Amino acid sequence: MYDYDRENLCHDPIHGYIPFTSKAELGTEETAERQIIDHPWVQRLRWIHQLQTAWWVYPTAEHTRFPHVIGAMHMGSRMTAAVYESLQYVCPDVPSRGYVESLLRMAGLLHDVGHGPFGHFFDEHFLQDYQLTHETLGAEIICRQMGDLLRGIRRNPNSRLGADERLDPEQVAWLIQRPRHGERKDHPRWLLFLRSLLSGIYTIDNLDFVLRDAYMSGYSLRAYDLDRLLHYTVFTDEGLTIQDRGIDALLRFMGVRAELFRSVYFHRTVRAIDLTLADLFTESKTLLFPGNPRDHLAEYQKFTEASLLVDVGRWEDATDPVQRRLGRGWQGLLRRELPWTMVCQRSLVFNEAGVEAGSIFADAELVEQRIRRQLGTEFADVPFRVDVARALFRPHTLGPALGQNFLFDSARRRVQPLTTHQLFERLPISQRICRVYARSQEYASEFAAVMDHLVGGAAVDDLTNL
Repeated sequence: MYDYDRENLCHDPIHGYIPFTSKAELGTEETAERQIIDHPWVQRLRWIHQLQTAWWVYPTAEHTRFPHVIGAMHMGSRMTAAVYESLQYVCPDVPSRGYVESLLRMAGLLHDVGHGPFGHFFDEHFLQDYQLTHETLGAEIICRQMGDLLRGIRRNPNSRLGADERLDPEQVAWLIQRPRHGERKDHPRWLLFLRSLLSGIYTIDNLDFVLRDAYMSGYSLRAYDLDRLLHYTVFTDEGLTIQDRGIDALLRFMGVRAELFRSVYFHRTVRAIDLTLADLFTESKTLLFPGNPRDHLAEYQKFTEASLLVDVGRWEDATDPVQRRLGRGWQGLLRRELPWTMVCQRSLVFNEAGVEAGSIFADAELVEQRIRRQLGTEFADVPFRVDVARALFRPHTLGPALGQNFLFDSARRRVQPLTTHQLFERLPISQRICRVYARSQEYASEFAAVMDHLVGGAAVDDLTNL
């Protein structure tokens, strides 16, 4: 008889019921998945919003990183069901299905464990000061704080590890980190292939967050066809491969992902909030956290958006004049009283033949310098800011993750790089959304005229003219 006491279900608006193991076998030192889910490092994700600052703009997008990582864990099982047989065929030395499924489930559950307040914003404005990202910090947390628990995982709701297998926390930590130029590649081939499920074009991470963010923001109740995309995904000798019958589902997923960046993550007011937050955070961060999180993991575990916003909300009454001044600024943000309003927006789209890196629109400071020069001394005292957001149409088609996704051409019966597919080639690689923010709309037409001049003549720019 099935032992229902050893498994729990949680209900999710995106995936329905998500099962996870909740009790260990009697007389063993097994770790149940619930112990990992209930761990303080995972539970703290309840206090970090999934959408960074977009929840200040989209009233229903209040979801946190916690339901997302539960969804990513579930996607680890769904992806295993889709690809394990083909992975075993091309990599005969792959561990058992139970090992691979538990490895992907734990990588999905823990891939965001290193995030700080405001997610990727915190990477850029704090973690990079210490040469860290949320992924590299998360890898340390996994190995240093959760390793013993992970080694005790023996099963998941669908499969078991082999009797001689033990989950390796180092492999979980390695999977959650993006490929880096020049890194060692002495890992087993099957593990190298699995990494594409966390850092390729479509992954157990973004397959969940695209559906979740689209649903919670109100953008779409069912953004793309997940079932078809998984059905036509396999591993071949080249790597993660989609059959050409699934290419339309992939293109739909990529289109929705790009649209979420343009419409939700990079909404004009979201970016105005980010500008305001960046100004406040730059002056406040030494008051908020004592230093390198690697040296203060106990404090970092308690450092969330909830703790940060409660702390800064009290600064207005502080005795220290600097803290009191910053507190007034934080109160304005908490009331959504933003000093910046968008006065102009222009976009550039780049394809394979484009020279995105050589465009002035690759650098906000460069654009600001050029605008000031074009406006002349008459506008020298007019305060404004330039924001350049990069929306990816084809994620990871450039850089160290290049070459992880392939296409099976059923007509020629051969596998080829996904970038060579005719429909895929028609998608641009990226779009730069350049916005000018000012204190008011007073000089909007002047800013628009300068931006039109820059867009018309400076898509490919000689940077030495500055």
